[in-house]
Amino acid sequence: MTLLAEPRPELEPAASHAEEPPTRREVLAGPIVAAVTLLVAFWATQRADVPLRDPDHVAALYFVLVACGVVVMVLLDIAIRAGGPSREAMARVRRERWTRARCVAVGGGILGFYLSYAAYRNLKAIVPLLRPDTLFDRQLADLDRDLFLGHDPADLLHSLLGTGITAHILSSGYVVFIVFLPLSLALALVFAPNLRGGLFFATALSANWLIGAGSYFLLPSLGPVYFDPGTFASLPHSEVTHLQEMLMDQRVAFLAHPTTATPQAIAAFASLHVSMSLTAALAAHLLGLSRRMKIALWVWLALTLLDTIYLGWHYVLDDFGGVAIAILALALARALTGPISRVRA
Repeated sequence: MTLLAEPRPELEPAASHAEEPPTRREVLAGPIVAAVTLLVAFWATQRADVPLRDPDHVAALYFVLVACGVVVMVLLDIAIRAGGPSREAMARVRRERWTRARCVAVGGGILGFYLSYAAYRNLKAIVPLLRPDTLFDRQLADLDRDLFLGHDPADLLHSLLGTGITAHILSSGYVVFIVFLPLSLALALVFAPNLRGGLFFATALSANWLIGAGSYFLLPSLGPVYFDPGTFASLPHSEVTHLQEMLMDQRVAFLAHPTTATPQAIAAFASLHVSMSLTAALAAHLLGLSRRMKIALWVWLALTLLDTIYLGWHYVLDDFGGVAIAILALALARALTGPISRVRA
């Protein structure tokens, strides 16, 4: 009788691996960051006397595209977990895993991210309106040379790596960031073994937009390629050089007609490419993801650091600023969501 009354050990591991549903605090964290960022953007644009808007409907377009991608990923997740095309098995997985509450949480994470992005775009655009005639490019460029014993770090990279095929490879890598960001968000929210960890990551990414926008007002700057274009004149024409030219044209048009022209998007300090990439790499460790995933994200970060200097987007201090933003964003996400929920092996 005593043996029959004892708990069955073989059931304990299965119970310990059951996914804990996210708390209301975790679900609301990302939307809260978005709401704060939108309020700040509304106040700032009112001071700049320009409308709050979604430039060229970019945020809305990205949201629709990512939402459609997430739907496809959800269907793929159901099919994989069902173990085959069995309609009954897929229906069971959908009922048990993709509940209404889970769908709301995932949708809230994506919506919060893109609302934060839309507000960030507005804040970034009005930096030259609220801080006119204030640029720190000279000081940042001088600091770069001091750090590298009188040499320009971009010049050193051009000499070391060349300015041929390397430029095209790094240019492609920089442009791929546009895909990396929404893809990492979608994967974290759909395929993560623990949705609580995915919501933490989504909140940290959203916080990057808010903190990053603040950094632009701290040290307004254009970036090396605009401050000293001669240093980058030897680089071949690429997607990045085309983008750099287009962004400068948009800035000129916006400063001439700020209420009607496409909001400008040039700001060097700090690097959000670095901050977002580092956020992903550090989150992989905090959430206990696989070793392979961690290595891939650190390699991606290293390439991003190289891109920013080689292609003239950022000064070295901008990248250090990106590191600081990532740490602050993760700390804020931790404060908002509560204890970090790691993936269980």
